[in-house]
Order: sequence, then structure tokens, then C-alpha cells
Amino acid sequence: MDKLLIEGGRRLAGEAAISGAKNAALPILCAALLTREPVTFTNVPQLNDIGTLLKLLGQMGVKVSRDGDAVTLDASVIDNPVAPYEMVKTMRASILVLGPLVARCGEARVSLPGGCAIGARPVDQHIKGLQAMGAEVQVEHGYVHAMVPRLTGARLFTDMVTVTGTENLMMAACLANGETVIENAAREPEVVDLANCLIAMGARISGAGTDVIRIRGVESLSGTTHRIMPDRIETGTYLCAAAATGGEIRLTRTSTAYVDSVVDKLMDAGCDVTSERDAIRLKAPARLTSVSIRTSPYPAFPTDMQAQFMAINAVANGAAMIRETIFENRFMHAVELQRLGADIRIDGNTAVVHGVERLQGATVMATDLRASASLVIAGLVADGETVIERIYHLDRGYERLEEKLAALGARVRRLT
Repeated sequence: MDKLLIEGGRRLAGEAAISGAKNAALPILCAALLTREPVTFTNVPQLNDIGTLLKLLGQMGVKVSRDGDAVTLDASVIDNPVAPYEMVKTMRASILVLGPLVARCGEARVSLPGGCAIGARPVDQHIKGLQAMGAEVQVEHGYVHAMVPRLTGARLFTDMVTVTGTENLMMAACLANGETVIENAAREPEVVDLANCLIAMGARISGAGTDVIRIRGVESLSGTTHRIMPDRIETGTYLCAAAATGGEIRLTRTSTAYVDSVVDKLMDAGCDVTSERDAIRLKAPARLTSVSIRTSPYPAFPTDMQAQFMAINAVANGAAMIRETIFENRFMHAVELQRLGADIRIDGNTAVVHGVERLQGATVMATDLRASASLVIAGLVADGETVIERIYHLDRGYERLEEKLAALGARVRRLT
């Protein structure tokens, strides 16, 4: 199993390009199931999760072709509307095929995703919404089996804000008979990007980006070409890496519009952040000031950036409190950061971090995608060598990580 070796103590400086957003690309690729015409998506990142989803779509009958960051999908024939456990277990976002398959084919069998390291991610809101739209849904032998001749528009209220639930139901509603209203909808930029893609395909959607989304169903959707938005979490991660090392970087093909809450906290920590049209510049002080954060659904501070801020607070001046309100088990990286010398105390969903002068390199283990990113940041500032095990997590969400960090001056290499 591959490992990552980081020689710490080097200041990041230079320029790096941000890739397309994985969390936008996954639902948008699933949207291809809604039309018989070819669709082409550009700025698609080359990540393990993307490859898994394309393989899943291919086994359903979708013709898949890839050229660099462009992916063309032809779902004119769907002869196997099934998402088997063997594929779904490796990527929870596979549940996003459920809504499009039911809407297009009238039937779908999708495996329940199973457990997740960072906490419960129930799909009951997806099922509840499809049932309200007239689908007969049964959960049997670990699979969600949904059937309906044609979905009917309905008023849907999700009990909790769910990004994938909002996306699944929005896609399903595009081909439903009548109007669907999703209340308490997720407001994330990735939801807006999906809505923009669907609108380009002929869907009638309003309100994306607010907590009430309206979809007027149509008979069919057409093909289109759509560019995936920049990855705001990758953007935030590189900003944090530069901030922790006292660096100065310019990130291209991205925008502060997607990371306002993250930028605000980095400025509170003492960084100088400048916004350009399609780029962000950051200049960090020699040592950061600790900043407290509380995760909440967009537009508040994202849970996917919590681990990275724990890493920078570990070497900042002062103490900070981190409250995690989204997932109940998302402090597993704290124990690994402690192995590097971080002073962190956990009490339920709250972590108190006292900054130390420096961290010490050691061998640590990644537990999930964003935890991996926090360990990379810590490794970049630690004295000596840090070895991160189980880095397949990083390959799920960070395209060409070693290459981009090396271009910024880091000493990092993969061990096989």
C-alpha cells in the first residue's frame, strides 16, 4: 500500500492550478443518465472516485469516453439500472444514481452505501422524497429497490440539510410530471453547479442556492457541454498549507467566491488574501494566530475544512476551539496530529487546540479524505520526516497532490 513521505520545514511559494470539484463532478456525471443524447463535461478531475463512478455508469450501459479533463457520456441505452454493493461500498456518492435511474427508467436497484469513517450518512431522506413523488420503494437484502411508471411532482421537506439528498431529488424531479418543491434544500455551490448543468440540458429549475428549489418536470432532457466548477475544498486546503508554512502562493482557476468563510478565517489568522478574477493570492505571516471555528451547512464554515484548520491551529500562536456540528466522528485525525506533537483535547464534538512552537515528524495513518489533508499540512511544517500511511484516501479527492506541492517547493514523494 502506498505511503507519502514529507520532509518538513520548507516554506510553500509559487503558483498552482486548482482542479475541478469532485463533489460537483459526481452528481453532474450522474445527470447524464437523464438524457438519451451525449453530454460532455470538462474540468473533470482525475480521481479514484471519478474513475469508480465512470466504471459504475459503464456497467449500466452508458458509453464512456475520456480525453484529459473532458468526459463524454452517451446514455442512449441503459440496460442494467443496478448499482452493486461491490462498487457502491467504495464510494458513498454512488447513491446519486438512484434519482436519475428512477426518473429515466422507472426502476432502480442501488446498494445501500454502508458505513462511513466520519459518521452516519443516512439515505432515508432520498427514499422519503422518492416515495412522496409516487415511487414504491423497498429496502431488501441491502439494496434500495424503487419502481414507478413516472414520478409525480410533490412538495418535499427534508428533515435535515442533505447535499446528496437535494441533488438526487432535484435530478429525479426533472422528468417528473408536474412541479416539485424541495424545502430545506442544501445551498452548496455544487448544488448550484448541478442545477446550471441540468438547466443547460433543458430542465426548468429555479431557486438553486437558496433553501427552496422549484423544479417543473419536462418530458425529456437534451445533451449539453458543461464545465465543472473549481474545487473549493482543494482551494482551501492549499491555502491552509501555505498559511501553515508561512508561505506565499497564487492559486489559479479558482475564486474566493467559493471559499468566503475559509478566507475570512485565514485573514483572522493573520494572512493577507487577495482576490483576482480567476485566482487567489495568499501571503502568510511567520506564525499564524489561532482561530476558532464552528462547522455548519453552507454558507457557514464547511466541515470538509475542519481538519485542515485543526492542523494550522496546532502550530499557531494561542488556543482555539473547534466545534464539529455535521458529523459525529470527525476528530479521528486529532490522535494522529498528537503523534506529531500537537496539543489537542477532545470533549464530545469540541476540540481545544493549543498551538505549539513546532511539530515533530513521525509515522501517521490517514482515516478519511480530509483527515489525510490535515496530516499533509502538519507534515509540511514538522521537523524531520513524516510518513502518511493509507494515502489512497488522498487519491479520492486531491488530483496530482505530490506534483502540485513539489511545484510550490515542498519535498514530498510517494513510497510504494
